[in-house]
Amino acid sequence: MKKSTFADLSLLIVAFIWGTTFVLVQNAISTMEPFAFNSFRFFIAFVILFLSLLLFQRKQLQFLSKRIVISGFLLGFWLFLGYATQTLGLLYTTSSKAGFITGLSVVLVPFFSFLLLKQKPSFPAVIGVSIATVGLFLLTMTDIAALNIGDFFVLICAFGFAMHIIFTGKYSEQFPTLLLTTIQILTVSILSMISSFIFEDFNEMLKLSIISSQSVIIALIVTSVFATALAFFAQTSFQKYTTPTRVALIFAMEPVFAAIAGYYWANERLSISAIMGCLFIFLGMVFAELPVERFSRFRNKMASKEAN
Repeated sequence: MKKSTFADLSLLIVAFIWGTTFVLVQNAISTMEPFAFNSFRFFIAFVILFLSLLLFQRKQLQFLSKRIVISGFLLGFWLFLGYATQTLGLLYTTSSKAGFITGLSVVLVPFFSFLLLKQKPSFPAVIGVSIATVGLFLLTMTDIAALNIGDFFVLICAFGFAMHIIFTGKYSEQFPTLLLTTIQILTVSILSMISSFIFEDFNEMLKLSIISSQSVIIALIVTSVFATALAFFAQTSFQKYTTPTRVALIFAMEPVFAAIAGYYWANERLSISAIMGCLFIFLGMVFAELPVERFSRFRNKMASKEAN
């Protein structure tokens, strides 16, 4: 199996994990403040990654430098912005809608990738993004009359995640994966804790009744281990074998998984429009995976016919 194909499949699994944890996070933040929840979630993930670094990849510590710390902090900042606004948004909107709007990053990534990194997306990728955008429109617009402040927060989240994808592609080729991931996850934990002290009642979250809540414990275990430590290590590891635009298209499947999880676990409705949107997103992802050579040969044939 090609490295690019294996990378795409691995990132699709990451999208599945993220999509299916929306409901868990929403249940948890109904008990614990969102910034406090993220500070715990990412700190637990940091401990897991740091111990893995010491036990299995200690040699990577020799690459610790100002450059990698700054790069890891930048990744962590965009990740913090994404998760902070997404978690805040979940206080006011449904898990399905949050997943849908988060997926709008698929539109932002090609634009910022070209603007910041001068990476021009391929023709199949452009078509795939267009198809996926139609799908996201169908999904998001099903509840247009019910748009609220939570949807605005999640839109900021889409911007943060888009920037995180772009810079992960840039830095993953320059630095050791586990060390870079550990730094960015620690950054998110610290920024979340600072935000919790400023904007939330931090003493409230230290109550045993909150920390020992079943919904909080389950959400922290699942999200810190699978949706944070393993997921971001996988993203940082495999994104170097693909392009930011393809990663964004793969991650556009996250709202599809979120919608399915919301339907089965939270009794959230799925309209015909939402189902069609899911199909369009899937088709957009598949379309973008088609070889560029096929489109070149097709356009050459069409040009030849027109010339004759």
